[in-house]
Amino acid sequence: MSTALSLQKRIEKLKAEYDRLKIGKDSLLKIIDEAEVPESVYNSNAIENSTLTLKETEKILLEMEVSRNVSLREVFEAKNLARVMEYIWSKSSEELSRETILLLHQMLIGNIDENIAGKFRTKGEYVRVGTFIAPAPEHVERLLEEALIEYSSDQTTYFVDKIAKFHLQFETIHPFNDGNGRIGRVIINYQMYRLGFPGIIIRDKEKSIYYQSFKEYRDDKLTEIMDKIIALALLESLHKRIAYLKGNKIIEATEFATKQGKPAPVILNAAKRQTIPAFREKGVWKIGIK
Repeated sequence: MSTALSLQKRIEKLKAEYDRLKIGKDSLLKIIDEAEVPESVYNSNAIENSTLTLKETEKILLEMEVSRNVSLREVFEAKNLARVMEYIWSKSSEELSRETILLLHQMLIGNIDENIAGKFRTKGEYVRVGTFIAPAPEHVERLLEEALIEYSSDQTTYFVDKIAKFHLQFETIHPFNDGNGRIGRVIINYQMYRLGFPGIIIRDKEKSIYYQSFKEYRDDKLTEIMDKIIALALLESLHKRIAYLKGNKIIEATEFATKQGKPAPVILNAAKRQTIPAFREKGVWKIGIK
């Protein structure tokens, strides 16, 4: 199975509108991307069980003091991930490669654990995620190279499905001792940028379904859950940017529900399904109106 045709058509329609509206507005898109970094960092680190809140992440990235004692590791995890996210904005014109992945990992883990930063797992370095035991280290580079070749040579599969499968493969290979999830989600955006799309956010609140997608892939080689996660996140990202590019007034979805005379849960459910042009900022569903 692959991304539903109805979702593909919605993505294509929004991409055409996004491409038309963004002409001459690179500065606005950069502002949106920059404003989104703390939210992206917070969610990706939270999926990996970071204790930082969104507000604390924002303060750390602004070099402000945090009111509680935060481990130096978590500070570096936030700062390094933000640096990686900003770095790929300008570097994604290059084909994704083994060397690029190693560089991104070096940037992510530098100042945290120099012994493993920018290095694939080697002899004796085994890892597991829950009950899943990742492939032995001697197979890591071959498996990753095969995944990269499959991704770059496949010219027929829908791009969302290609990105979803590569993410599932990457996380299953688990090429590093640490940082696999965060680098894997950075790679998703690297691949999106290369195709002219904005980046997406996979959110901590949806961690359970996100993890379920890996189980589905590892048990049965199915990708439907991840296909849908990425497709919906991309619709949301496009809806957000289109709303700002149009100069719409941004209001909360609950206020929109009141204006429409509909129960808030109905509107929020439509937002989650992306059947209305809603998007999240700091975890709050919003929508652009004229």
